[in-house]
Amino acid sequence: MEQPEIHAELVRRMVAAQFPQWANLPVTAVEPGGWDNRTFRLGDRMSVRLPGAERYVPQVEKERRWLPKLAPLLPLPIPVPIAEGEPCCGYPWRWSVYAWLPGETAAPERIADLSAFAVSLAQFLNTLQRIDPADGPAAGPHCFFRGAPLIVYDAETRRALESLRNAMDAEAARTVWEAALQAPWQGPPVWFHGDVAAGNLLVRDGLLSGVIDFGCCGVGDPACDTTIAWTLLTGASREAFRAALQADESLWARGRGWALWKALITLEAHLHTDPAKAAEARRVIEEVLTDHRQRGV
Repeated sequence: MEQPEIHAELVRRMVAAQFPQWANLPVTAVEPGGWDNRTFRLGDRMSVRLPGAERYVPQVEKERRWLPKLAPLLPLPIPVPIAEGEPCCGYPWRWSVYAWLPGETAAPERIADLSAFAVSLAQFLNTLQRIDPADGPAAGPHCFFRGAPLIVYDAETRRALESLRNAMDAEAARTVWEAALQAPWQGPPVWFHGDVAAGNLLVRDGLLSGVIDFGCCGVGDPACDTTIAWTLLTGASREAFRAALQADESLWARGRGWALWKALITLEAHLHTDPAKAAEARRVIEEVLTDHRQRGV
């Protein structure tokens, strides 16, 4: 199906058609607006979230079912849907209205103490993992296989390594990838967020204040939630995160694998088209490779 053009005027018409009590509230695009879903602010206290393509539609029902159940059990605010929208005005899928969570997306310059931030995040993830996973959505297409064994992305990773063999230390990266594959998850399935990235972590007054975008959440291996250790955290903050998470060598190895996979495919996609994204992908790859070398595992 062709992807619809999603913009503030469309959202304004959809809200007016289905929720006339909010028809006079301003609608403004949230920037960055998200990759899988587009987000718009509705007035001062709400947001509208719409799947950007058909493959993201299952996330809507998942969030509606599970976020109200997870929210009361977690130590930080997460988005909670307050209304359900139906297809209309040329937009073909169901969509949701959420309570607005205040804060700015995480960035080093907005965080007062990166190590304390890392510990707060680890405590959030620890609590999430302790929630009863019964009937939770098992890792699969709805979360793009976050929480599944890394072997799902083996062919894609090896293709990227071959493509980038003249652009980076592909052999060192291959060693890290194979170490991740050799450290399989052997515990019971637990809840994971699936996309613990700076853009999905909120900061207020220098502190972690909320966690958003649970579209990739599910039940399985939580190693995918450690990638923030190499994308945002460094040095002492990375060690603080690992210690608070009580991550063993196996979990950490798989986490490096998840971070490496994403950075490799990002570098491959943007090597010749977007220098900024390529440079950031290179930085993450180097963080992963250095971490592996320093730990010797």
